[in-house]
Amino acid sequence: MSGLPSHKPEQSNRRWQLTLHEVIFEADTFSGKLFDVLLILCIVLSVIGVMIESMASVRSRYGALLMQAEWFFTILFTLEYLVRLSAVRKPWLYAKSFWGIVDLLGFLPTYVSLLIPGSEVLRVVRVLRVLRIFRVLRLTRYVSAAGLLRQSLIASRRKIAVFLVAVATLVIILGSLMYMIEGEEHGFTSIPISIYWAIVTLTTVGYGDISPQTAAGKVLASFIMILGYGIIAVPTGIVTAEIVQASKQSVSTQACPSCSAEGHDPDARFCKYCGAGM
Repeated sequence: MSGLPSHKPEQSNRRWQLTLHEVIFEADTFSGKLFDVLLILCIVLSVIGVMIESMASVRSRYGALLMQAEWFFTILFTLEYLVRLSAVRKPWLYAKSFWGIVDLLGFLPTYVSLLIPGSEVLRVVRVLRVLRIFRVLRLTRYVSAAGLLRQSLIASRRKIAVFLVAVATLVIILGSLMYMIEGEEHGFTSIPISIYWAIVTLTTVGYGDISPQTAAGKVLASFIMILGYGIIAVPTGIVTAEIVQASKQSVSTQACPSCSAEGHDPDARFCKYCGAGM
């Protein structure tokens, strides 16, 4: 009947989008693996180009060629990012996801460098995209381990935040005490400088640019050093407890065709982030 609307164009577009999603976001097929291998190769070459461009001797001879190569990769990554957005039903969810932000940072610094000279060195952040190699090589146990660590860090973020606030309060008090004990004549010229010393000492880094000279200052420094070893164990225990809890749950590496999110249960039929069918 000619009066009824046809759904063929919509179905065709949906089929095209699913095919594109499988090629770009999945590495289970030959075409998907080939796409990821070529992408990783381009990423590695572009990062190498950024690093050798920082060498004055190379830049003086091949600066123009390296700049042309950089713009080639930048345009390529820009087009690839746009294609990724078109391959999912909810582009905004992908754009604000971890991988969406990493993909955006893969080409954005080059454009920013046109406005802010010197910011082009941030292009090396695109090396994060090489982490996709774990999916290409089907090293799913590494992908699962990375997802497990990410979930554990997210789950323990409030405890870690409280811990960091407590440490910040502690170094302010200890730094102020050291400023009162040592004073400006021994290098502790201000409370912020003393707090800097307390942070360096508490984290067991010990640059040695400032050190206490009085007996009371050395006693306080010894206390801070010993305290530092105990404090280091706190965030480790927090994250470890969350890892043990999260490891009891098995997850799948299948990406959602709607928002490209991962980390679903193996038997999941719907995405737990956007609700779309898997």
